[in-house]
Amino acid sequence: RHMQAVLFDLDGTLLPLDVEGFPRVYLGALAARLAKRGYDPKAFVDGIWKGTAAMMKNDGAATNEEVFWNVFAGIFGEKIREEEEEFEAFYREEFDSFRAVCGFLPEAAKTVAAVREMGVTVALATNPIFPAIATEKRIAWAGLNKADFACVTTYENSRYSKPNPAYYLDVAKRIGIPPEECVMVGNDAVEDLAAREAGMDVFLLVGGLLNRKGVDISAAPQGGFGDLLSYLKAKLAD
Repeated sequence: RHMQAVLFDLDGTLLPLDVEGFPRVYLGALAARLAKRGYDPKAFVDGIWKGTAAMMKNDGAATNEEVFWNVFAGIFGEKIREEEEEFEAFYREEFDSFRAVCGFLPEAAKTVAAVREMGVTVALATNPIFPAIATEKRIAWAGLNKADFACVTTYENSRYSKPNPAYYLDVAKRIGIPPEECVMVGNDAVEDLAAREAGMDVFLLVGGLLNRKGVDISAAPQGGFGDLLSYLKAKLAD
């Protein structure tokens, strides 16, 4: 099994952020924007979480975007679909102000560059529950560019979410590399380790490690960015 591709998670991996605090802050601002258009903020945020939960369970029948808006329209009526432009405007005009809630790791972009220099394919395997515009902004906050990646998963272009192994198989298919020749790099013991079920190797970055379910991660290679590069170099030399 020769390593041909490295997949990186974004939130908590290349971009340090508080997974609970961050959505609370920016969803509050999105809800405030929609409140001016007549939507109750609490019901609105609850609806977002319901739509997100549906995307997490998506079985591939529709895109995550379609699944989300179907749930949303089921709650607020079909007229809510017209607000998709308002969501886009929010991400375009206001989302960057939440960069301050996130950290910054200079070694994240350096590591991605170093992996690209190894001559392997690099993909951004971030849970595709965000629109492309919001994903591209978070990539920029991490000091990177979407052009750094062969593939970036967003809610528009994906039909599965983590921790469904089908998500990882889909990314492998998109980049044209067998899952057995991919390494997934992430920080979530549930969402990212699920790539093993698709046949991938997984390296856990421990800086922002999340293990909400107390999964046994002792068998997974893990460490910081330096350890990751050593691990990948050793895999390439195999």
